[in-house]
Amino acid sequence: MKKMTNKRGLFLTLEGAEGVGKSTNIAFITQYLEQRGIEYVLTREPGGTQLAERIRDLLLAVHEEHMSGLTELLLVFAARAQHLDKVIEPALGAGKWVVCDRFTDATFAYQGAGRGLSVETIGQLQSLVQGELRPDLTLILDLNPEIGLERASNRGQLDRFEREQQSFFRHVRQGYLDIAQAEPKRCKVIDASKGLEEVKLDLLAALELGLSRIT
Repeated sequence: MKKMTNKRGLFLTLEGAEGVGKSTNIAFITQYLEQRGIEYVLTREPGGTQLAERIRDLLLAVHEEHMSGLTELLLVFAARAQHLDKVIEPALGAGKWVVCDRFTDATFAYQGAGRGLSVETIGQLQSLVQGELRPDLTLILDLNPEIGLERASNRGQLDRFEREQQSFFRHVRQGYLDIAQAEPKRCKVIDASKGLEEVKLDLLAALELGLSRIT
């Protein structure tokens, strides 16, 4: 692959609630980068390192003891701190692009809009853990929560988040749309209710438009 050591890499994130098709579309994005000879690192949140993946397991598992929203939020940022230190920052510094399945927008959508936690608190943790680092381009896959949850249920056993009520995911969806409205240059919303090929075409258009503005 083409080496990109002369400048810092670009940070691309893909966002969306349950069942929107992130895995399929991330594969399309990475194929797009490979065809252009761009060296990249593919990762995810929460997770991305051995320790952060253990935190992910803790977050997704169903527990007898109720996990408070604040505990959940702090675990998310603990995993993110490790992820940034061990994977994201080193890759960007080496000139590689980073493609991440969810990042801090998910925290604002899930823990903020979904759980009702303070946006100010999330913002403070974002500044503490990330400093000024933000994604260069964010693609948000948007879908009616009813359809998304039906897709998720067809995959097998539901995790702790997937067991939430539809009202929770309606708030999550609105949280994502609010982020996109507030940051239209960074965020591109993709209608994930369309057929796969249509979604790919929309994704390609959003990628090329977004990257043309930042490269």
